Amino acid sequence: MSVSPVKRQKMESALDQLKHHTTVVADTGDFNAIDEYKPLDATTNPSLILAAAQMPAYQKLVDDAVAYGKKLGGSEDEQIKNASDKLFVLFGAEILKRIPGRVSTEVDARLSFDKEGMIQRARRLIDLYKEVGVGKDRILIKLSSTWEGIQAGRFLEAEYGIHCNMTLLFSFAQAVACAEAGVTLISPFVGRILDWYVANGDKKSYEPSEDPGVKSVTKIYNYYKKFGYKTIVMGASFRNTGQIKALTGCDYLTISPKLLAELSKEHVKLTPTLSVKEAQACNLEKIHLDEKAFRWHHNEDQMAVEKLSDGIRKFAADAVKLERMLKERMFSTENGK
Repeated sequence: MSVSPVKRQKMESALDQLKHHTTVVADTGDFNAIDEYKPLDATTNPSLILAAAQMPAYQKLVDDAVAYGKKLGGSEDEQIKNASDKLFVLFGAEILKRIPGRVSTEVDARLSFDKEGMIQRARRLIDLYKEVGVGKDRILIKLSSTWEGIQAGRFLEAEYGIHCNMTLLFSFAQAVACAEAGVTLISPFVGRILDWYVANGDKKSYEPSEDPGVKSVTKIYNYYKKFGYKTIVMGASFRNTGQIKALTGCDYLTISPKLLAELSKEHVKLTPTLSVKEAQACNLEKIHLDEKAFRWHHNEDQMAVEKLSDGIRKFAADAVKLERMLKERMFSTENGK
């Protein structure tokens, strides 16, 4: 017996309603959370992998990555780097067994200003996925949204058909440059934008519609849809469910297990706040950014400059912690420590 739309609305959680309007992505490296909330896609980053790699349930993956690094040989640093790349891919491959869509795997944040280095590492990750039977169509390579990262994304998409997810995106200039580069997807950070305004302004709380992070993603979404860019907008880094609900209708939203759980227990009615029709009617003007214009416009946004550099430092620090953990596994026992 079919259920009427009104009745279904009452029965459905906010999460289920959200899935009617937006592609929901799990922002986690925890397989149990992915099994529970059944997202289409999943995203990982060094911080998430570091956290997951310390859980008892995932020690087999860490052991396999360590064995792989040792098998390839080379210097200690080379073995650790190879083990680290392998660990990211092993997590990604396991996640892909649980979702129908794609997984995002991040290139080392320490390469954020090295275009060639990012291209080389991205191709390496794709090769590692191929070794475990995963094709590039199921992978999004995450790159920092620096000028160099955006140009690496342009090259990887055009020359190798490697899909890219531009992360650590805070400014409108970054979003415009990504669209012009023709990358597959961008991840504008909502929560970290809010964090900055709360820390640096007089206002300590915002209604969802006035939230600076929500307004940033709304502007980017409207710009992309008005001018027909194919790049997917995936809001990321949420602090509360109000931010998520205020972006209902956005192409994709990547959400942590904690907030997925909260949305699954809420039963308020959700209506899309973003739509292609409204975007096409907005009064934004099209702009073009070469490198000089990009650097200037991005530099004019103090929040974006500070949050981009802070984000790169934090991801780099977690990559170092992950390598330290792998180094201990790989070399401490044989050194008799």
